[in-house]
Amino acid sequence: MILLACQEKGVSDIYGLREPLRNSDKVLLFLPLIFAVISIVMVGSTSYTDHFNITRDVIVQAAAYIIGYVLLLVMISIDYTQYEGIYKFLYVFSIAFMLLVYTPLGVTQYGSRAWITLGFTTLQPCEFVKITFTLWYASYLKRHKDELGRFTGLIKAVLWALPVLGIIGKEDLGNALVLFFMMVMMIFFAGVDGKLFAKCIAVLIACIPVAYLFMKDHQKERIDAFLHPNNRSLAGNYQVWNSKVAIGSGGFAGKGLFQGTQKSLKYLPVAKSDFIFSVIGEELGFLGGLGVIALYALFIYRIFRISRNARDQYGMLIVTGLCAMFFFQVFENIGMTMGIMPVTGITLPFISYGGTSVIANLISLGIIIGIGARSKVIYFD
Repeated sequence: MILLACQEKGVSDIYGLREPLRNSDKVLLFLPLIFAVISIVMVGSTSYTDHFNITRDVIVQAAAYIIGYVLLLVMISIDYTQYEGIYKFLYVFSIAFMLLVYTPLGVTQYGSRAWITLGFTTLQPCEFVKITFTLWYASYLKRHKDELGRFTGLIKAVLWALPVLGIIGKEDLGNALVLFFMMVMMIFFAGVDGKLFAKCIAVLIACIPVAYLFMKDHQKERIDAFLHPNNRSLAGNYQVWNSKVAIGSGGFAGKGLFQGTQKSLKYLPVAKSDFIFSVIGEELGFLGGLGVIALYALFIYRIFRISRNARDQYGMLIVTGLCAMFFFQVFENIGMTMGIMPVTGITLPFISYGGTSVIANLISLGIIIGIGARSKVIYFD
């Protein structure tokens, strides 16, 4: 196959940054900069006293954006088809990297042993595993697409994903749900038989009560709180109740930037990460919250458009998986702050505090933009 760029450039230029960047979705390149401003300001707001404080959290978040955006550009420059050649390595890496949390490097935060320490900071492996899993699973589904029309082929596709899902789910139910949703969407768009897919989903839903029996106590508490929202004696409802008070008290236009009381009086737990949208709702009101949701809607729409226009199935499945990741995290995080989804500890992409999350999200976006840029290149057999 001979690759021809649309302009009179060297053939190898497409593997650099100039040509892919020229063909990139400029909206997706610019949106992270808007998210960065919102994130840094709102993270700073959670520690605001009588003036804006340049705290360690603000510095870490800003540094993560700088590092992440550089890596985004690096990922745009890499031809995504090269990942197919290392799909087996990506699968082994996904499992091995997650197992590091059970070594002496592993640390427990927020009740879950889902982090590893690097000495000067901590890192959450599952944020990067969501990327490597997507790259591997897209290759697997492409190679076995003819088997997906049979029940055995579909079960096989799920079983191959279970080791990664199981390791993550043991400690981090929220991110396991993210990965599960990604897997389901990738299987669906890989061309699975519709009736067979619907039957399998029905079976999975029927198994939810069984899965509940194997959850940890703090995970069960969150599910119980979601099912009984008016019972404030349940620990999980304390967070949601104060979150709804914060959002509701913001009214139409909000109390004003840095003027939120729920976070300053420490009624909102982990306000800088899990419940950052509650801070936005209280300080910027309905208008501010709607504006953030509109930005995410535009962001996800542009990604979906790249998925639809990808030049091959492998690229389409990668973008589908990563689009599902962003959609689920946005929906779940905002939903849990309003009490329409259970509290899972899933952060709001690009806005919640967390260096690992910001960097991983920007790497994911770089892969997506790179696939979109290469879909505009003309190929001849």
